[in-house]
Amino acid sequence: MTPEAFRALYERLREQARQGPQDRRGTLNHLTPARVVAAVREVTTGRTISLAAQVDTSPGPDNPDPAAHRMTGAEPRDSGHGGLDFALDRFAMNVHGDVDSHLDALCHVMYDGALYNGIPASSVTPDGATALTVDVVRDGIVGRGVLLDIPRLRGVPWLEPGDHVTADDLAAAETAQGVRVGAGDLLLVRVGHRRRRRESGAWNAAEARAGLHPEAVGFLADRQVAVLGSDGNNDTAPSAVEGVAFPVHVLTIHAMGMHLMDYLQFEELAPVCERESRWSFLCVVAPLRLPAATGSPVNPIAVL
Repeated sequence: MTPEAFRALYERLREQARQGPQDRRGTLNHLTPARVVAAVREVTTGRTISLAAQVDTSPGPDNPDPAAHRMTGAEPRDSGHGGLDFALDRFAMNVHGDVDSHLDALCHVMYDGALYNGIPASSVTPDGATALTVDVVRDGIVGRGVLLDIPRLRGVPWLEPGDHVTADDLAAAETAQGVRVGAGDLLLVRVGHRRRRRESGAWNAAEARAGLHPEAVGFLADRQVAVLGSDGNNDTAPSAVEGVAFPVHVLTIHAMGMHLMDYLQFEELAPVCERESRWSFLCVVAPLRLPAATGSPVNPIAVL
């Protein structure tokens, strides 16, 4: 995709998504209370499935700065001791890494010197962001989740790094799965990243990974999707656009005001959807209360 074509797409999507100069919620405006109520009706069995990967504390080619966990409490006493002890922990994470499941806030992407909706990039300070932070979703995101399984569509276990998911792929997956993405939905796109990592081993995902083609973002805009999530980074590497390393992040977060969820995992959910011939469900996303942060670890739950 040429830089000129990308810029034209960016401008079109920004204009299409425009909500007014005071807007801070972006595409979450599509997720109305009525649509939340409708999403609750997706629940038929009460089964819950985590869409997050286990937090990874081991270094690897895709995890040079792994999450750190250590015990901080006193040494446990002998079991025969009658006193009271507490086990204590400390946890630290590089939220926007290439392994752990996380949500990107609208202040995560700076482009042309600004954040979403023209908020100055200077609102992100060394002490934290002051606008469009993860605090925007402090009350959680609850809506209808739809899983589109692109490897299933293509008859492969996963997409190879560097491969793109197109708008035609998304539409064909809908047809193959008998589901349609609608306004206010949380769209989850499986590329098979987690399965490939589990079966073939970790690799440098910063340099090579499957994701959406920038033109596929037009599908999201036309359907008024509220949130996008993937088991990869959502963006392909190498980038499809010269000079723009993360074009899907720019188009969704910056142009449209869409929260992203990166590096989820669907390896438990997808077989259940296949077996039950249903690809939509209630989805509950509860980020941490981090008022100055650009993102949060997240453990989305599918409720079927």
